[in-house]
Amino acid sequence: MTISKHLLAILVITSLVGAGIAAVRPPAGKFKNLQVLPKDISEAKMDSIMNSYNKALGIGCSFCHSPVAGYADSLDYAADKNEMKENARKMIRMTIDINKKNFYYDTTMRPEYLNIVNCRTCHRGEPYPVD
Repeated sequence: MTISKHLLAILVITSLVGAGIAAVRPPAGKFKNLQVLPKDISEAKMDSIMNSYNKALGIGCSFCHSPVAGYADSLDYAADKNEMKENARKMIRMTIDINKKNFYYDTTMRPEYLNIVNCRTCHRGEPYPVD
């Protein structure tokens, strides 16, 4: 009887330690190759931001994202094959810097999510800024 109680105690302790380790481990990010936006961004926030880019520039996702080889209707969001994607990253960094330096009053909000100055400020619905 004593051996089974010891075995049960060991199993319970092992389970609790394993659960504790699993609870501390950060979840793997859903999105791959994020270089500017936060790696822990939610799907809802990512969709909102990407939709704002589409509207501000009057474009679709394929303006920056490359198609998946062999699948005409699919995009490879992680790939860096389209040069516009790196250009978009530069523009995102620029707006983050402008907002952070000039409009970062609410420190509870991440600077990446400030949108006082955004794509629409210069692009006004066009793929390239209006002169």
